[in-house]
Amino acid sequence: MQSITVHQLREREGTPLIDVREVDEFAAGHVPGAVNLPMSTIGDHLDELPDGPFDVICQAGGRSARVVEALTARGHDATNVEGGTGEWIQAGFDVEK
Repeated sequence: MQSITVHQLREREGTPLIDVREVDEFAAGHVPGAVNLPMSTIGDHLDELPDGPFDVICQAGGRSARVVEALTARGHDATNVEGGTGEWIQAGFDVEK
């Protein structure tokens, strides 16, 4: 599985970011520019995924890792963000609400 750190994510440009946390978690604060497609409903929204490479984030990296494994098996070019939004916030990076 492809993975990047939150520090690498911060330096990336032009790669879409999918946040797979639930709607209330996303609303409480997320990485700027992230799009919310909750893990619990992502199967219903596969047509909304980017055509090219994209990154996947959750709170700590567990849910996003499972989503990346499943999407990669379906042929998507997905990368897991290790440490998730929790590590992003802990690093002092900006969040959107």
